[in-house]
Amino acid sequence: MARPPAPAPTTPPGPRRPTAPPSGPAHRRRPSRDRVERRLIALGRPVVLAGLAAITLGPFLFMLLLSVRPIEDLLLDPGRPWPAPDAVTADTYREVLRPVDAGGQGFGTLLANSAGVSLSTVALTLLVAVPGAYAVARFAFPGRRQAQGLFLAVYLFPSVLLAVPLFVIFARLGLGGSLPGLVLVYIAQTVPVSVYMLRNYFTSVPVSVEEAARVDGCSRLGTLWRVTLPLALPSLAATGLYVFMIAWNEFLFALLFLAADRELWTVSLGLAQLAGGIEVPKTVLMAGSVVLTVPVVVLFYLAERLLAEGLTAGAERA
Repeated sequence: MARPPAPAPTTPPGPRRPTAPPSGPAHRRRPSRDRVERRLIALGRPVVLAGLAAITLGPFLFMLLLSVRPIEDLLLDPGRPWPAPDAVTADTYREVLRPVDAGGQGFGTLLANSAGVSLSTVALTLLVAVPGAYAVARFAFPGRRQAQGLFLAVYLFPSVLLAVPLFVIFARLGLGGSLPGLVLVYIAQTVPVSVYMLRNYFTSVPVSVEEAARVDGCSRLGTLWRVTLPLALPSLAATGLYVFMIAWNEFLFALLFLAADRELWTVSLGLAQLAGGIEVPKTVLMAGSVVLTVPVVVLFYLAERLLAEGLTAGAERA
């Protein structure tokens, strides 16, 4: 009897060898859409950055160049934006900062007034806004949703509508024409939007972090002070910077409350006086503008560094 033929040995399927791409102009690989977009972004990024830098820094640079230029040099060649190297002077800043009794513009006193008003406004606004924002973000009470909208709606009213009523109220309280009265006006303006800004950040803080602190024995206030506020430090810095800029640059209420006494003026009132004075050289006006701008720029730079830090890294326990 004949034996059936043995089956042919089979080999396990191995990995396929890569085939060579077809050659020729018709089969050249086309760049993908993502690759084209990346190239366009890489080429357009320097142009966009240069344009934004020119828009934002150009006016300040022009103002700075005029502030260190003598008025005689400016009158001789008004078309040249930069001063001659041997004509750069700091006399304009000395005139701006010199007291009025010594023949200057008295911006040193005005800067001190603005700094006191702005820093007091920031501290008192955060002192009021932090508990309010935390309560709106964490506690449930009737009308909570309507209260959130009310905080934003109050801020939407124009300042002109509030100017006369606030002036009458503060005059009857004996706070008209004083720096504390101006601070209270700024607090009334900035607390609603500060509560709205901080409420959004407190909502983003995980509740589990606060619950872990409560389990460890922290009270509600202790949890807010030791856990929530350190996590909300970037938002506090941003809100404080926003309030400082409003109080530093505000003009309407400062004019309404402080116009009668020049010793109480803020720096925005002093700059308006320079702009309206015919006998004041424009170079001195530019020096006053630089003095008004530099503190805000420095503070923004410091706050920007704080905002860039990752304060929430590793905050929640595993």
